[in-house]
Amino acid sequence: MRFLPGLRLLWLVTAMAAAAIGAAIAGSFAAQWLTLAAALALVAGLDLLSGLRLLPPAVVRRLPATLALGVRIDVALRVANLTARRLRLELHDHHPASFEAEGLPRALSLAPLEWTEVVYPVRPVARGETSFGATELRIFSPLGLWQITRNISNESTVRVYPNFRALAKYTLLATDNRLSQIGVLQVRRRGEGMEFHQLREYRQGDSQRAIDWKATSRTTRLIAREYEDEKDQRVLLVVDCGRRMAAKDTDTDDVLSHFDHALNSALLLAHVAARQGDAVGMLTMAGVSRYCEPRKSVAAVNAMLNQVYDIEPTLAVPDYHQAARDVMRNVRRRALVIVLTNLRDEDDSTLLPALKLLRTRHLVVLASLREAIIGRALSARVDSFDRAVTHAAAADYLAGRERSFRRLDAAGSCARGVEPERLAISLVNRYLELKRAGRL
Repeated sequence: MRFLPGLRLLWLVTAMAAAAIGAAIAGSFAAQWLTLAAALALVAGLDLLSGLRLLPPAVVRRLPATLALGVRIDVALRVANLTARRLRLELHDHHPASFEAEGLPRALSLAPLEWTEVVYPVRPVARGETSFGATELRIFSPLGLWQITRNISNESTVRVYPNFRALAKYTLLATDNRLSQIGVLQVRRRGEGMEFHQLREYRQGDSQRAIDWKATSRTTRLIAREYEDEKDQRVLLVVDCGRRMAAKDTDTDDVLSHFDHALNSALLLAHVAARQGDAVGMLTMAGVSRYCEPRKSVAAVNAMLNQVYDIEPTLAVPDYHQAARDVMRNVRRRALVIVLTNLRDEDDSTLLPALKLLRTRHLVVLASLREAIIGRALSARVDSFDRAVTHAAAADYLAGRERSFRRLDAAGSCARGVEPERLAISLVNRYLELKRAGRL
């Protein structure tokens, strides 16, 4: 607890200083000034004692224990006046430094035994486990001459996960068959797939190849075979945690790094694969080594969330060949291996052998994150020499990337450059395309 003079006391002290100057000039009001100063000091002292005796309000904080990166939520503080007199105060909540907050401090005036609820928005901009500290109350003394600061201990520990709100949105739209609203391409099919599902009556529009003639011969109507996409397949997400993944598009409002976008996309794809009946897992490389064994059901997504929510990009350079050996050691059955990274030309010498090793057993998809500023530089109007140079440099960079991707495609791997904001939907569409084609 500490106390500071309030604005009223400062104005009174200023007035007394002005009066002292006047009394010194006049030379005849010194006794009256001393009497007035003594009275002010007495009143201020009594007001301070009264303020120090005030029972501080009770404060209870309410917020979710788990938050999503970059998603705004409201923090609620219930403040209750426990005294029989009106309280005036300023409230400030000690939120984590990695949170953006608005609406603090907040001025309050509470009647005797009254309570109120203060709500302010926050947005976490970094993942991991963090804590809200004490709530700071600056209580005004009864006459308003002092501010008494009290810290109310109500620490709250929260975990900031990758943005899992996209999972809920996907589930909602999938339930209503409206996935096209978020860019997921759906192909209407009837009875097609790789795995036998059931026999049913032939319907108009079914392929004649689906007719089961033996079953038809035993009945008086056409019977067709119905197939569905194969289940019980495996998907492994390999996420690069190296220094390139810390990149951000600083000229936009996006506060997420490439690594954050990669995690969000990996979790959405894991959720989609689990809904498709496949086993999904994750492996990290480049400074952080964590492995989630491929498992079926939504529990696999929750396990991945708890494994990776606190990972931050490191200064390490990705060792693709070591990651490939880790995949081969941990995943014995054929799987779809999706590598999320940020490629450079110097990676070709280590990446190609790693992909060749993976292809001996697995189907490999490589997604390289591409800075969005490069695309904007190409689409910007060229009306100066500097912009012409920028345009040429961006075009040359992208041409080099395309050559690298063609070499990777020729080696049997599906490789593409994707801007961070488009990564999630691109991965989901690619996964569904491969699954429908029966390539898993």
